[in-house]
Amino acid sequence: MVTYKILITGGAGFIGSHLVHELLNQGHYVIVFDNLDPQVHSYSPQTPPYLDSRVEFIHGDITNASTLQKVLNDVDIVYHLAAKVGVAQSMYKIADFVQNNTTGTSVLLDSLVNKPNNVRKLIIASSMSIYGEGAYWCEDHGIVYPENRSKSEIFINQKNIWDPVCPLCRKSLIPKPTSELAPANPSTVYAYTKLQQENLCMLIGKTYGIPVSILRFFGTYGSHQALSNPYTGVCAIFATSILAGNSPLIYEDGNQSRDLIHVSDICQALQLVMEKPEANYEIFNVGTGNPVSIIEVANAIKKILNIQVDNQILYKFRAGDVRHIFADITKISEKLGFKPKMPFKEGIREFLSWIQSEKSRLYSSISDHAKDALNQLQKSKLV
Repeated sequence: MVTYKILITGGAGFIGSHLVHELLNQGHYVIVFDNLDPQVHSYSPQTPPYLDSRVEFIHGDITNASTLQKVLNDVDIVYHLAAKVGVAQSMYKIADFVQNNTTGTSVLLDSLVNKPNNVRKLIIASSMSIYGEGAYWCEDHGIVYPENRSKSEIFINQKNIWDPVCPLCRKSLIPKPTSELAPANPSTVYAYTKLQQENLCMLIGKTYGIPVSILRFFGTYGSHQALSNPYTGVCAIFATSILAGNSPLIYEDGNQSRDLIHVSDICQALQLVMEKPEANYEIFNVGTGNPVSIIEVANAIKKILNIQVDNQILYKFRAGDVRHIFADITKISEKLGFKPKMPFKEGIREFLSWIQSEKSRLYSSISDHAKDALNQLQKSKLV
């Protein structure tokens, strides 16, 4: 087996820490470059205890060109996972997200282009959010892609109309899997920055002959997920609320759906694109293809934890939220042999078991911040 020297930006984070462990076990030499953002890392400025001790860790910011250039020496593969995350938060921390995600990526690319290095592949973590609303089926017009929703469209005559309608005939729609051929239609600043990352990396990769692979992650969950970040994934947000004895706050009516994929399957995809030349200069969805409603997520967590609290249905629209989206994974399955292995119920059990086993060490980071996030979004007129 060929082994590589691998750099993972953002490698101390949720997905990165799992990928680090897998790559080290395969015999690769791994360098983690991470700024240990306190919103994500409750242990900051210390590295998280779950980060594999065999890794070479460098504390640095992706926007710092001089530090980054030194790290790139003799690296074979770069996984670019570093990003500011928080879909809703990006709508009021605009400059912060653009600086970290777009500018940070440009600094990485500038270093690859202008400084001597041996990088033979660049792998980018992107997001389903670049699609905006997913694909839908109209009985008259086939597959359509509705425009992103707004408050004015939803609250028609004081009645909540949550689901999008056909942009051509205004009829009701049926959600369908979204493929990589769907048009990009970002509905948040975060989504725009991820699309900018994609475009910049593919352009520079093709221009300079650096193979690039882009993975659009759908809703990822699992152990090591940040519990101190009120803008992280829905599973973590609900779990922290329920463990605190509070009702999970559910926007809209709870029937919106997402494609939730366990972090172990994300790592499977990340390794496949590194190993297979068929992944070069390609974009892949990484999901399960199976939608689950938000209210089902809350109920599953309560059942596993055996904690009885009522769901708090807010009947409020959060700016930038989409109604339904789930992945068409035909491309990654056929080209790379990817197959999701972790069923949702088993994955949730793994995640909650980790939280409970780490409860004493994580105590300060599992307080419920959901209401604080709601108050901030209301203050910013985003709800």
